[in-house]
Amino acid sequence: MINKGLSKVAIFFLYLISLLPLGLLYILSDFIFFILFYVIKYRRNVVFDNLKNSFPLKSEEELRSIEKTYFSYLADLMVETIKMLSASPQFLQKRYSLTNKDLIDKYESQNKSYLIAVGHYGNWEWNTVVTPLTLKAKPLIIYKPMNNEDFDDFFKKAREKSGTLMIRMKLALREIVKRKSELTATVFASDQTPAHGDAQDWIQFLNQPTSVFVGLEKIAKSTNFPVVFCDIRRVKRGYYSCDFKSVCENPAETADLEITKKHVSLLEDRINQEPAYWLWSHKRWKYKPQKVNE
Repeated sequence: MINKGLSKVAIFFLYLISLLPLGLLYILSDFIFFILFYVIKYRRNVVFDNLKNSFPLKSEEELRSIEKTYFSYLADLMVETIKMLSASPQFLQKRYSLTNKDLIDKYESQNKSYLIAVGHYGNWEWNTVVTPLTLKAKPLIIYKPMNNEDFDDFFKKAREKSGTLMIRMKLALREIVKRKSELTATVFASDQTPAHGDAQDWIQFLNQPTSVFVGLEKIAKSTNFPVVFCDIRRVKRGYYSCDFKSVCENPAETADLEITKKHVSLLEDRINQEPAYWLWSHKRWKYKPQKVNE
């Protein structure tokens, strides 16, 4: 009961903070960056090791520069996610553009549902609110729920306020089948670390063996829904774009891991272009492989 009460209080204060103008929140972000980077040194060893292993040809000076930019971005992402709690969908839409939408329009004009792969890059949270304002299809976003039920419910409602439907990962296939007569756009995190029991395999990603979730590929093959990748780019502070790129038109005709390797490769290209805006503080390589698919 005490924990539940504390959660409610924390949620209330997060919502109050979200009412501040974004400019003031970025001042708060600068303070958060200082605390994370210089005071508590939050997961700095994890971040630097991940960067060093991913970019073996970069100098320590280059890696330290990326590390510092990453923590500044991470602080921005924190306050931007808080802002999402009270911001109107239209406010976020002005700061989040979707490009190459002709690819999506083609599927929607044929009343064909499709799957979207997206990475933990840039601001993927705002995407959950902006997407329903732009697409004709109903966005179904596959996610892993938070451990705290109160926070999970609170953030779920914030993400769903413009029409997105958040679906727990274990219910993904069931929900897609249930809505097979509807026009849907099902969104998967392409770089999610597979949990024990998840459908997974191993491939090379950022110069190291990496476990990858293959649920998207399995669903693509079973439904034959085309797959696209949402290439998120940070335009400048508080502004993002998502460029849709084709991954596969006919999944049923593909070889094993072909779809997975393609959307992971597209994410890798984005990270190589601008490394600082991926989630480096995540322990992405905590599991070691027995076999790697090249």
